[in-house]
Amino acid sequence: MNKTIRIASGQGFWGDLIDAPYHQVTRGPVDYVMMDFLAEVTMSIMQKQKLRNPELGYARDLPGQLSRMLPHIVEKNIKVITNGGGVNPLACRDAIFREAEKQGIKGLKIGVVVGDDILENIDALLAQGIELRNMESGEAFSSIRDRIVSANVYFGAFPIVEALRQGAQIIITGRTTDTGLTLAPMIHEFGWAADDWDKLAAGTVAGHILECGGQSSGGNFLGDWKSVPDLAHIGFPIAEAHPDGTVYITKHENTGGLVSEATVKEQLLYEIGDPTEYITPDCIADFTSIRLQQDGENRVRVYDVKGRPLTPFYKVSASYHDGYSAIGTLTYAWPDALEKAQAADGILRTRLSDLGLEFEEIRSEFVGHNSCFGPLAYVPKEINEVVLRIGVRGKNKDHVARFGQELAPLILTGPPSVTGFAGGRPKPSDVIAYWPALMPKTAVTPQVIVEEN
Repeated sequence: MNKTIRIASGQGFWGDLIDAPYHQVTRGPVDYVMMDFLAEVTMSIMQKQKLRNPELGYARDLPGQLSRMLPHIVEKNIKVITNGGGVNPLACRDAIFREAEKQGIKGLKIGVVVGDDILENIDALLAQGIELRNMESGEAFSSIRDRIVSANVYFGAFPIVEALRQGAQIIITGRTTDTGLTLAPMIHEFGWAADDWDKLAAGTVAGHILECGGQSSGGNFLGDWKSVPDLAHIGFPIAEAHPDGTVYITKHENTGGLVSEATVKEQLLYEIGDPTEYITPDCIADFTSIRLQQDGENRVRVYDVKGRPLTPFYKVSASYHDGYSAIGTLTYAWPDALEKAQAADGILRTRLSDLGLEFEEIRSEFVGHNSCFGPLAYVPKEINEVVLRIGVRGKNKDHVARFGQELAPLILTGPPSVTGFAGGRPKPSDVIAYWPALMPKTAVTPQVIVEEN
């Protein structure tokens, strides 16, 4: 049993700093790198990509990122765990193997976790009496069955633990919980039992702190953000984990950013509902039990976390097509910038009504005035410029397209001093809506595949 392991955060979302994982393996010691790519909407994007090309459906940045890291991973025996496999983790694995072959790297073991994608099994599951009702509204799944785009089960840490047990150095998963990417190496290295709820909760909390990349090391910091040094060279967080469940959050020396009780606390509040019941497939963590202590510069101790037994359900993240939307902008300049933008908004809405166009929603924002604060926005005497941002959403694609055709005419048939339409007519885009549900864990089984090149 190792005394400590260092688990580094390498990505907080698909589109995060592309060099961050490379910096984690080159600027100081780490044992593991976790890379979190997935959000609910990301799965639907990847599923659409896979439908167009069966070789896609994963985070396409990932093979290139790992290619650059591979020499360091092999030399230093660093393990990488990521859910960047999206809806096609096997294709992602193959792309990484190709990158290894280009560099003459042999004997690389990659583990893949599959089984979370239940899109093709939806009807069979429904036939078994698994309702997949919307867990927030109670709505029946039948109301969206013909519009489903993606459906994935949130697996936890233990399939990753099995891949580690089989010797995988890189592990690619589909829809695994963000926290499971960090918890898994602790279970593997420290031999934690599947019912040691406090330790599993401690690892889950550590995973929650790491999952958003630089957000817990000073990025997007609502506190004294001006005190955060050198955000241009921010160091992503690292969890130094101990067998008793104590974790120290830190970062590499000589990197920008800040690790403090305040930055860690802000991240702990991210995306939680009932803080006493942070539910994962592995356990329930009580966030009200967490204790924090500054333990030196850029080093925070996290300890005394309490946990409770897991539930018999997996969460299902499904998405479905819910119509179309289009958004456009026009910029109005001083004098009377806000008044001009408001007049243009009224003119456009009148024309849309005269045409008999039907929308579920028309939303206008006046950027520079109220796009962040809405009706609470303070109105100064003079505003140099205001951007009218207006969007529509509806089921009729032709109506949404016609909205885009009506925006540009405001340039010559509306208020003066207008600019900012270089992007052309806004075109209809698919609206993808989120459908959360629960299903019994007995209805689906994760599969672990480990292969060597």
